[in-house]
Amino acid sequence: MENKFNLTREQNVFVAKRNIVDYIWKSANLEGIGVTYPETQAIYDGGVVNGLTVDKIIAINNLKYAWQFILENEGIDYDFKALSHLHKLTCDKLVLDQDLGRLRTTPVNIGGTNWKPQFPIESQIKEELERLLNQEEKTKTEIAIEVMLWIMRRQMFIDGNKRVGMLFANKIMIDNGCGIITISQENQPTFFEKLIKFYESGDNTDLKQWIYDTSIDGIDL
Repeated sequence: MENKFNLTREQNVFVAKRNIVDYIWKSANLEGIGVTYPETQAIYDGGVVNGLTVDKIIAINNLKYAWQFILENEGIDYDFKALSHLHKLTCDKLVLDQDLGRLRTTPVNIGGTNWKPQFPIESQIKEELERLLNQEEKTKTEIAIEVMLWIMRRQMFIDGNKRVGMLFANKIMIDNGCGIITISQENQPTFFEKLIKFYESGDNTDLKQWIYDTSIDGIDL
């Protein structure tokens, strides 16, 4: 699985900033936060949007702050600490304070399937993450997709796992000039269908290839 794009970090940051509202809008809807693109743009610009719940406005602003963290901090390690910080940013004021950045201690149900994720144990999470990140035979693009899917399936946080997974993966992508992972509105039904199958089987092969084929944005220079 080759890198589709070979950019400098500066070039990749430029691409991300140019399309940031679009990425936030798609990511929000992927997590079931129903907002339109114009509403996302208005919230991003600090405007007033009537008819939206407070939680939706908070969620969009949180994604904005999380993206700013990724784009403005090149030297942050890819570790559990960074993962936890991204959860704090994306879920601030949306979950209880004691759950921010901490592994969940309660069971969760996954819509569309009877499959239930195991409880996360910090030592195991750190070990699994390190193993995924240090696959020297794989490109950064493939590693980023695998890490994203692992975070989504691991369901380590009480909420926001898809948002955190995509943000963490995009930090890897951007820092290595590989483009941006973003799932278009029209592709989201297919994504969820494949995601459920991945949850149940634990085999990421089909979903990983589909994301590679359909969901990586960038520019050729």
